[in-house]
Amino acid sequence: MMGDEKEQGGQAGPVEAGSFAFFGPDKPRWPVLISVPHAGRFYPDDVRDLSAHPLSMLARLEDRHADALVSGLIAQGYGVIVAQVARAAIDLNRDPRDIDRRMISGMPHGQALIETAKSRGGLGLFPRSLPRMGGLWRAPLHWARAQARIETIHVPYHARIEQAMRAIRTEHGEALLLDVHSMPPLDVGGAARPDVVIGDRFGTSAATRFSEIARAVVGMHGFCCALNHPYPGTYIAERHGKPESRRHVLQLEISRDLYLDSGLCEIGPGLTAVRAMIEDLAKALRDELSRDSNFALAAE
Repeated sequence: MMGDEKEQGGQAGPVEAGSFAFFGPDKPRWPVLISVPHAGRFYPDDVRDLSAHPLSMLARLEDRHADALVSGLIAQGYGVIVAQVARAAIDLNRDPRDIDRRMISGMPHGQALIETAKSRGGLGLFPRSLPRMGGLWRAPLHWARAQARIETIHVPYHARIEQAMRAIRTEHGEALLLDVHSMPPLDVGGAARPDVVIGDRFGTSAATRFSEIARAVVGMHGFCCALNHPYPGTYIAERHGKPESRRHVLQLEISRDLYLDSGLCEIGPGLTAVRAMIEDLAKALRDELSRDSNFALAAE
């Protein structure tokens, strides 16, 4: 089980039941950082206490075993940050203000929140419901507990991304975050369904050349790729993608039936092929970043 960050001889490693794990050298070897925000499988006690369903049902919120997709990148020396805590507790890919008031008790009057399509659909910062399951909780979440989750899970995760991106930017001149997710198999009504969706928030979270490189690599591996539809990237891409500052974010959504078993629960025979695609994608992106940095240095 991956966990909260801990330094071990120049390499960050896991601690049981923490909020996240960070793997990578102290000095960033590559200009590409990897994030896996929805693969956490640790359910805090207050999540268990409030759940209206068995934890096996809450697991439908997980990007099931998406952390297994990036283990090869850890071995190759990339910086990799992986969520430990389950998405049912808090969604790291949501704005911390994106809270559905209906599921919170004890909220101070006048608390500044935002309302998005995600929270209206039950998938805000604190997930409220899922299709065919209805409400997830037996009672509202108290505001004090909500704030504690934000401060101990959400804030540290994004602070670690920020720290790593700054270090990469300093070391390499340019940084790219590859934000890895998995998605349910898409039903596109008879058309060729996307196996992989690349999201760059319509060119606002990453320079378009990186999206084109990603599409080419995915296609080279025989997978059908879409750009920004139906997943253009959410809070992580919006917050950390600043192409004008040479900081880029690509969101990568991978269909779960490519690497899980027929029940979409455990790792299946396709894992090796998907890992190989992701590793080639990371290499292609890092090569492009290194080439661009070398051009910039030559021009100075």
